Amino acid sequence: MRIAVIIPVLNESLSIQSTLNPLQFWRKRGHQIILVDAESTDDTVQKANGLVDKVLTSSKGRAVQMNMGAEQVDADILLFLHADTVIDEAADQLILTALSTGHSWGRFNIAFNSGKPVFKIIAFMMNIRSCLSSIATGDQAIFVEKELFEQVGRYPLQPIMEDIQLSISLKKHSRGFCLKQKVITSCRRWQQNGILKTIILMWFLRLAYFIGVPASKLKSWYR
Repeated sequence: MRIAVIIPVLNESLSIQSTLNPLQFWRKRGHQIILVDAESTDDTVQKANGLVDKVLTSSKGRAVQMNMGAEQVDADILLFLHADTVIDEAADQLILTALSTGHSWGRFNIAFNSGKPVFKIIAFMMNIRSCLSSIATGDQAIFVEKELFEQVGRYPLQPIMEDIQLSISLKKHSRGFCLKQKVITSCRRWQQNGILKTIILMWFLRLAYFIGVPASKLKSWYR
């Protein structure tokens, strides 16, 4: 079973090498790393050279980028990884084990790259909510059998909540597997925008999405 790791990027030069370095062990075991760049204006692509198997150029939008990456790989399993999220060098074995037990998709627990107690609480709540609801966010490194990904129609082409909608579609097929292994993601968005403000905003956006507010409207609020 071969995994294709698909990483959408846009001006991620500060974090991309930290994300790609552990994945070199995956490449040695036969897995594939695909970088889908939305025309970065920094040196993201240059820093990724030699650390990925393929670089694709796409228009902006994570859904567009991730769908393009999925189209260009010959693999049994897809792992969608954010450019500021670091996954363990041996986590591919956990994915393969999870899928060998009859599951067809899943996600990892999350932790932030900060030792502050507030971020530990936020991560704990995110992980609990995700396991109970079987809804994953992109930060949690969603993995899925490629056949099922195609079957549910791939990522919806919407500007926000594309990971939530994919989870909803996958959940109709089966519950996602909650891997306890943590991926480490950046807390920069929370620090830049304010922790409490970001918590309130994200809960508000999710609630609005679930009651039917269009993703295009949510994107304008998010901005």
